[in-house]
Amino acid sequence: MSSSPDTVAREVARRRTFAIISHPDAGKSTMTEALALHARMISEAGAIHGKAGRKSTVSDWMEMEKARGISVSSTALQFNYEGNVINLVDTPGHADFSEDTYRVLTAVDAAVMLIDAAKGLEPQTLKLFQVCRHRGVPVITVINKWDRPGRSPLELIDEISERIGLTPTPLFFPVGIAGDFRGVLDRRTGEYVRFTRTAGGATIAPEELLDAEHAAQREGSEWEAAVEESDLLSEMGQDHDEELFLAGETSPMIFASAALNFGVRQLLEALVELAPPPTGREGIDHHEREVTDPFSAVVFKVQAGMDSSHRDRLAYMRIVSGEFERGMVVTHAQTGKPFTTKYAQAVFGRDRSTVDTAYPGDVVGLVNAMALAPGDTLYTDELVQYPPIPSFAPEHFAVLRAESAGKYKQFRKAMDQLDSEGVVQVLRNEVRGDASPVLAAVGPMQFEVVTARMKTEFGVETSVQNLPYGLARRTDAESAEELGRQRGVEVFTRTDGAILALVSDKWRLQYIEKEHPKLTLEPLVAAAD
Repeated sequence: MSSSPDTVAREVARRRTFAIISHPDAGKSTMTEALALHARMISEAGAIHGKAGRKSTVSDWMEMEKARGISVSSTALQFNYEGNVINLVDTPGHADFSEDTYRVLTAVDAAVMLIDAAKGLEPQTLKLFQVCRHRGVPVITVINKWDRPGRSPLELIDEISERIGLTPTPLFFPVGIAGDFRGVLDRRTGEYVRFTRTAGGATIAPEELLDAEHAAQREGSEWEAAVEESDLLSEMGQDHDEELFLAGETSPMIFASAALNFGVRQLLEALVELAPPPTGREGIDHHEREVTDPFSAVVFKVQAGMDSSHRDRLAYMRIVSGEFERGMVVTHAQTGKPFTTKYAQAVFGRDRSTVDTAYPGDVVGLVNAMALAPGDTLYTDELVQYPPIPSFAPEHFAVLRAESAGKYKQFRKAMDQLDSEGVVQVLRNEVRGDASPVLAAVGPMQFEVVTARMKTEFGVETSVQNLPYGLARRTDAESAEELGRQRGVEVFTRTDGAILALVSDKWRLQYIEKEHPKLTLEPLVAAAD
């Protein structure tokens, strides 16, 4: 029996669903663990690069992730914090997987932009911020690694304002320069939150709350400097305004050190107090499904091979409306066929637990969901179909071949699975045939993931041969024949039916467009679109 709309509304009000966006090495995996530590989900945090005796990050599971200290996959972590339900949708941390990150950002209501105190805004952060802006996702900014030497607070604030037009409104201001992190000034109360280090930063950092008078006595000139700079920001109008934050014009800011667990509680409380709860979503028919309407959800990620002990395939769905109950029969909007949700799980790193009920904002993994692909809609009651998730414009292309002809059957099965997960885009044409599909990717590391998973999950040794193409354009059947005759061009069909022309470089493309203006050559979605 499904819950009443009032019950669903109460559950929605206490949920916050967000992702962390950052450039590689800004500390995303460490911050993920620090948040889980503060929520008492784990007893001890471990940095991804692993000081002696510290564990590998709980949300990273592939061997490649462990070896390189990056996130390739995305995993959903759910935890309770002071009566609220926090859904942290982990994202790939490497630029080569920005398409996967884009999918994740369709499933969240807010984002935490993690910035390295020494490096400031970096290319991948900029790219992902533009995706958030495009999707209207409000952003909370965290200046991480304040325990290490870095730039001044006002310099970082100015850079964000000038480069991306987002006005930071610090909630807490650091006491002590970067590299000498003592605590933070709570700009709303005027009080001082003083942090104490723990051994290796493995446990929650104790906090001491002091009033302004005692803070001045304890920290002297460092406290006075923090107060003066905070007052300067107030004079410039850079105090938090919830309406401007939700409109994407300002960004609440927190200074932190994920490695030391400084500022982590402040981030959690900012998420609870300021980040928006889940809201309804508009279908392709422009009719909005409210959160209290009957059940609906969007699949944003499909993943297999997460653990050798679980030889299955998980489809992650973000619940948009209504209550989910395990075992309920829903309709797959893309095919109109029924889908039984008997095996529904929450996934935390390698650990899984059964999900019996879930509400809007929650992320649920459906096991052995062979028919589901990223962008698909599931629903009950009245038909709804949410807009598809666009594919990025690939920039790298390669032929994949099985080393042994006797492994063709496994090769074909593996290729179909990785394609449906969205690990890479798979292109085919009659000349190359099914035995030599062309892989199209945003970044070359996606090819490494394919070959690694081919070997470990399917026992197929493969080789990758790069192709001399630099860009792709969408075309049509009428243009395909002429394009196929052009030098430096090859035409393929993607699995979703799109016809793509691969072109050697932009100069060749310009020449063809000039000589054959009637041919269809449309740009694909790029990262900032």
